[in-house]
Amino acid sequence: MTETPPERTGDTFPAPDREKRHQFGAGGPTSIVLVGMMGAGKSAVGRRLARRLGWDLLDSDRQVEAMTGRTVPEIWRTDGEPAFRKLESQVLADALASTTPKVIAAAGGVVLDEGNRRLLTLHHPVVWLRAPVETLITRVRRGEGRPLLDDDPAAAMTRLEAERRPLYQEVADLVLDVDNDHPADHVTERLVQALGLSDAARS
Repeated sequence: MTETPPERTGDTFPAPDREKRHQFGAGGPTSIVLVGMMGAGKSAVGRRLARRLGWDLLDSDRQVEAMTGRTVPEIWRTDGEPAFRKLESQVLADALASTTPKVIAAAGGVVLDEGNRRLLTLHHPVVWLRAPVETLITRVRRGEGRPLLDDDPAAAMTRLEAERRPLYQEVADLVLDVDNDHPADHVTERLVQALGLSDAARS
């Protein structure tokens, strides 16, 4: 049984049993995947990290919207969750198959699909932005534009985080603890240092 890392806000450390995967070769990684709950800061950190490295940014939800010409809530209302999850999986597979260096801000629910988890465990590195439930609730309090949170955001977030936590753990090479006391710029700097990308990604 894999041991879950302790809750130590502000820490960065390899996920259990992932030390051997946390190696990128002389050329460094060709892309970095950020996973975590909605509200963890994947898009905000992803934008800053991509700009810092001079890479492209692929935001999963925005890519789905660009492909379909509809917003995520519209897709949920008209086509349902299974259709959205299929698009989500397609975006992830296409992004991981690309050789263009990029930062991928993966959708929060991408780890629900076993096939997606298999893809992610073959990719290096996958970084889990792990935030306390209280932080997540504060950041997405109203639930607007987030179909899974429309009725009771606090209760839904607590349930979803408990369900998804072991799945993020399964795919993560690196766990980066985040909270409201650490702005996205600070989180990005910690991530660059943890992955040793300051020089490798710019060469």
